[in-house]
Amino acid sequence: MGNSQRTPGIAPGRLPAGQIAANFTDLHPPLDAHEAAVAADRCYFCHDAPCMTACPTSIDIPLFIREIQTGQPAAAARTIFTQNILGGMCARVCPTETLCEEACVRETAEGKPVEIGRLQRFATDTLMEKGDHPFTRLGSTGKKVAVVGAGPAGLSCAHRLAMLGHDVSIYEAKPRPGGLNEYGIAAYKTPGGFAQAEVDWLLKIGGITIQTGALGLGITLDSLADQYDATFLAIGLAGVNALGAPGEDSAEAATGFIAALRQAEDLSALPVGRNVVVIGGGMTAIDAAVQSRLLGADSVTLAYRRGQEAMGASAFEQELATAKGVRLMFNLRPVALHDGEIELEYTSVADGRVTGTGETIRLPADQVFKAIGQTLEAPEGLDLEKGKIKVTGRGRTSRKGVWAGGDCASGGDDLTVTAVAEGRDAAMDIHAALMG
Repeated sequence: MGNSQRTPGIAPGRLPAGQIAANFTDLHPPLDAHEAAVAADRCYFCHDAPCMTACPTSIDIPLFIREIQTGQPAAAARTIFTQNILGGMCARVCPTETLCEEACVRETAEGKPVEIGRLQRFATDTLMEKGDHPFTRLGSTGKKVAVVGAGPAGLSCAHRLAMLGHDVSIYEAKPRPGGLNEYGIAAYKTPGGFAQAEVDWLLKIGGITIQTGALGLGITLDSLADQYDATFLAIGLAGVNALGAPGEDSAEAATGFIAALRQAEDLSALPVGRNVVVIGGGMTAIDAAVQSRLLGADSVTLAYRRGQEAMGASAFEQELATAKGVRLMFNLRPVALHDGEIELEYTSVADGRVTGTGETIRLPADQVFKAIGQTLEAPEGLDLEKGKIKVTGRGRTSRKGVWAGGDCASGGDDLTVTAVAEGRDAAMDIHAALMG
């Protein structure tokens, strides 16, 4: 993890192991059957369903809540999985407060929405814990499709293609499939190894194999075109943007910290600074900051170059951070990293442009994380748009026979639920193309 091995201020075991374990328990405990029934009773079952319109995967929310209300959680799960095969993970990590629950009529009228996310988790967990898979494959089409990347978009695309009778090979560079769900989300949002359990459950559809590989590591678009009838790229964003400040080599990528934390068998052995500063304003920045506090950092500051209203992290995530003891500071950008300190310059924003004011402050910092966005390692021969693979329609790239979705593709928000929708829709377009 970056400089953690050479900086005295970064050390493991800042809290007792039992306290750390307690800190990383489920952020939102699951509903029991009675609680789910009570929560479902609050739904108005609106015929125009603004919550459904706000869902990127267009889950029929009133229907699945009605099914829970009538004691049919397995049927509710099937309704969810029909639109979103990763509905179990999305129930845990979706920013429902800015999507379906923000659009809920109860939220508009009372300021307290129906707990759609927790109801979705109740339904999906009920079915998945039985080990059941709600779908079966159609007869084989004889077509083969390559999916590069086993993240949410890739898994969603692979499942839908397999269900339609195609044979799918997923190429994944990392030791475990799951992508962002396995390596990039705060541990307290998905405890208990849920990400891998969900992948194992998804693969029960059959017709999907996962093998080690990545573009540029013995695999090219040309080689895939020779072996497969179509290719779907779900390669995510592997690069990390630079701070552009002297001393930057002592900073760590927040994504690397989160990945190490997610794969750690013993969190009490994971080193963390006494004084931590996170640069950024999105969900990754919040996750890194909060988890630093949960590991025992004395002081954690999140510094963002614009005002609070411009932060990518939702109001809920910001409130969570402050509740855990993270200090949020705004209109600040790093200008230099010193030994044990970070120097920040105050900024002003005019016409959308950030400029420095010349006034600086220094904060103690034995560990600095950068969470200022990621970049695409672009495949050769594909048109790009704003640094991502340019796609039209349901994920079609500029190369015939190649589709793309998820964070690597243009358009859409960088959310798990959006990636799932893009993978699903690309699969349907691939199927239509292959079957004429």
